[in-house]
Amino acid sequence: MRTIHADIIAKAVKEMVIKANTDLGADVVAAFEKGLKDEASPVGQAVFKTLIKNAEIAATEQAPICQDTGMAVFFVELGQDVHIEGALLQEAIDEGVRQGYAEGYLRKSICDPFTRVNTKDNTPSVVLVEMVKGDKLKITAAPKGGGSENMSRLTMLAPSAGKKGIVDFVVKRCEEAGSNPCPPVIVGVGIGGSAEKCMTNAKKALLRKIGAPNPDKELAELEAEMLEKINALGMGPQGLGGLVYAMAVHIEKHPCHIASLPVAVNICCHASRHKEATL
Repeated sequence: MRTIHADIIAKAVKEMVIKANTDLGADVVAAFEKGLKDEASPVGQAVFKTLIKNAEIAATEQAPICQDTGMAVFFVELGQDVHIEGALLQEAIDEGVRQGYAEGYLRKSICDPFTRVNTKDNTPSVVLVEMVKGDKLKITAAPKGGGSENMSRLTMLAPSAGKKGIVDFVVKRCEEAGSNPCPPVIVGVGIGGSAEKCMTNAKKALLRKIGAPNPDKELAELEAEMLEKINALGMGPQGLGGLVYAMAVHIEKHPCHIASLPVAVNICCHASRHKEATL
């Protein structure tokens, strides 16, 4: 059994949320550069140039990539041989969020759903825990903006809908979303599982590096089909028209009940933010 103190977790989380909100991943910047080459619309090209410049300024000045610094979401792989002392895991992560959003001058966006009173420190965070083998604790911070999160949808298709029904639903959801999620976007898709598992997988799919192929050949082909059909809608960057509305489609699949076919969509804006640490 290996012991990790809550203070160590809080410190790592503090650093992650600041970095996630100021340093865009190299894969995302590379996707911007590819989008600039692929986009035929002058307006769309201007959008990509602005995004590239914005990412450079954010990294240089350590300023937020976007004014919406998101709800703090964490994917945690907790080794079965790890013992956390000093506080509960949720408490440790929330403390890191509290410190990081204050020290990084990041906007606090979390409020009570009824009164709309702000919690003033961007907590509580959303912590999704998976037990794994070993004595390590892996934490991935994935701040998620409200505009793109609002475009999330879940449907429970009839099993007879098959792949065509899945593709049609995902493409239609993007068409309905339009400019709201601040395209160019990454489209996370969950297929199968239960309702809540499907939604979690759609968001988890966004963690994959843009351009990294899906290891499942069937899913890779489905991703390519969806991406082509989404971009064929002609909505383009920022929904102003063009060829590149989505930079990638990422799918996570899970076995489901014989009577159901859950499909979830979680669209991520161009500020695809995530950082990870292993303790």
